[in-house]
Amino acid sequence: MSVQERKERERASRERLIVATARELAEQQGWDAVTTRRLAERIEYSQPVLYSHFRGKREIIGAVALEGAAEMAVALRAATAAASDPRSRVTALARAYLDFAERNPAVYDAMFSLDGGLAFAREDTPEPLKDAFAALLECLAEVAGEGVHPGLFTETFWASLHGLATLTRAGRLPPGDAEQRLELLVDRLAVL
Repeated sequence: MSVQERKERERASRERLIVATARELAEQQGWDAVTTRRLAERIEYSQPVLYSHFRGKREIIGAVALEGAAEMAVALRAATAAASDPRSRVTALARAYLDFAERNPAVYDAMFSLDGGLAFAREDTPEPLKDAFAALLECLAEVAGEGVHPGLFTETFWASLHGLATLTRAGRLPPGDAEQRLELLVDRLAVL
């Protein structure tokens, strides 16, 4: 292995460590606790080393969001793969989405609430974000209904899931009705 290859591997390893540490800290204490100073202390590198990887917290949030989007895409596809019919697939998709949001609140915030400097719904949208949307679209296109654009339907269904995830987490919806909300969403929006 050349010196250059070793340096690149070490740099990639440091970058993964920074992102993992930021994510861990955010999940434990919230994003306000994630500072370059605190990250530098936790990973035992200087702040200039952090800045050689990321220009600041915004880029770190973006990196966490991209990692989360990739994980969400995998979770959604895994959940829908075992389902045998359209209703089961859509229900599995919705559950997997809501479960992901509940299990990873800081990552979910990085993906959809905080400014990570990422472009959404544009040509320059990063691939992990496109793939997470594609994981939704793959399942939902078949239940959009005749004459309904599958992408538009997917955006609407996604917005509904996001609303449920966000309002539930904020304590704005009674927790005992979560399953009924999910069934209502699937039954009323999807053409099954």
